[in-house]
Amino acid sequence: MKKLKITETSLRDGHQSLIATRLSNKEILPIVEEMDKAGFYSMEVWGGATFDSCLRFLNEDPWERLRSIRKKAPNTNLQMLLRGQNILGYKHYPDDIVEYFLQKSIANGIDIIRVFDALNDIRNLQKSIDVIKKEGAHCQCAISYTTSPVHTKEFYLNLIKKFENCGADSICIKDMAGILLPYDAYDLIKSIKEITDLPIELHNHCTSGIAQMTMLKSIEAGIDIVDTAISPLSSGTSQPATESLVYSLKGSEFDTGIDTSVLNNVADYFTPIMDKFIEEERLNTKVLMTKPKTLEYQVPGGMMSNMLSQMKELNALDKYEDVLREIPRVREDLGFPPLVTPMSQMVGTQAVFNVISGERYKIIPTEIKRYVEGYYGTPAVPISDNIRKKIIGDETPITCRPADLLKPGYEKFKKEAGDLAESKEDILSYSLFPEVATNFFKSRRFDEFGECERGTI
Repeated sequence: MKKLKITETSLRDGHQSLIATRLSNKEILPIVEEMDKAGFYSMEVWGGATFDSCLRFLNEDPWERLRSIRKKAPNTNLQMLLRGQNILGYKHYPDDIVEYFLQKSIANGIDIIRVFDALNDIRNLQKSIDVIKKEGAHCQCAISYTTSPVHTKEFYLNLIKKFENCGADSICIKDMAGILLPYDAYDLIKSIKEITDLPIELHNHCTSGIAQMTMLKSIEAGIDIVDTAISPLSSGTSQPATESLVYSLKGSEFDTGIDTSVLNNVADYFTPIMDKFIEEERLNTKVLMTKPKTLEYQVPGGMMSNMLSQMKELNALDKYEDVLREIPRVREDLGFPPLVTPMSQMVGTQAVFNVISGERYKIIPTEIKRYVEGYYGTPAVPISDNIRKKIIGDETPITCRPADLLKPGYEKFKKEAGDLAESKEDILSYSLFPEVATNFFKSRRFDEFGECERGTI
């Protein structure tokens, strides 16, 4: 009997997809010990947008969150999502920052690091892979799944062989928009199993309404691990529900062995928390709706929830469907990048500007210009001369690994952070999000010393 393994995503992607990563330590930590009893292969608890959200919105130290979860979950692998050379930010960072960040992530409790690049550019992953292996953690390389004239099965099989040659311990099919169709998944996984013995994991989203079907066909094809979220934090733009899958496979050759009584306890705990998010209108019910058009737009869950927030702030929710229709056009213009962070945010923002301004590429964000200049890597399809000139004029794009142009940054960031940084972890927080981290450090110092110290902050 092949026991299917489960990665539980509630504490990272579940709340990132549904409520823009707003679960606080107060809401997370009381249930971790119970989750540790379930028998999950791993729990995804860190990385992605959790780091930024802790500092920016929750006034919490992301490193302390990781350490606290580690203490409460001694029996379960803790997993994080890393954006390769982007780490957890939205641009490339120097190699020394990548190395120090990974060392500290592993030292503070991470066992498995899922690393991906938004363009599937292996050059942007190599440094991370090397450090993860050196530090003795499990390196899972993820393909950013998308479809286009060039993103064929052969494209992904070649990419997986590159991952294997670079030292990957396992492979993840990262279907962030929920567009991997059931029979395509079956065919792809069968083909992957013919070329590698590495464990294969499926990460998908329910946005388009096909995730559960795709997951079942993937299990039948021999997938080793799947990502699910406890029911109150599942479905919509999140992952399939953990309990539903566990019950569905009970007694079959794929029985997970997960303790359903524990799952029920976890679900009961999170239900009133999510009810409160709905009551306070911090969970936009649109992210819970099935959207088959996603198969055309390819908008991932986190991108959709953030884009809704962005358009609400702009008082432009009436143009939401227009923006969705514009996204595939922008994506084609830019060489069919997979819509995953940071490309999802960049393409989405450009689509919003194109629609709101009434003229395509009248307003061009700096990040889009940097992307066309080659500073994020090489897209699978070359950008046309017409689009390139419209965005960067006569500039010549770079062709080297973008990080090769970056000088070591740790000492510079250490100096800038000054005495506000109380640890190496603080310096790393500052290096990723300088302004946000500075505000957090000042707030922390105020909380520590009280109002009488206000003038010294």
